Amino acid sequence: MKLMERVKASLRVKRYSFRTEKTYCYWIRFHNLRHTALNLPPCISPTRSLDSAN
Repeated sequence: MKLMERVKASLRVKRYSFRTEKTYCYWIRFHNLRHTALNLPPCISPTRSLDSAN
């Protein structure tokens, strides 16, 4: 099963609204099926805390 099919099936099992399903699928397509953390510039880490910035 492809990613979009799995997302849609999961959202339907959880009884999310059709509009929410469309929004989630649009967001995934907008980011070209890649995790958004992979789109960050190298100087920004998704796991970096604010305390380590000082």
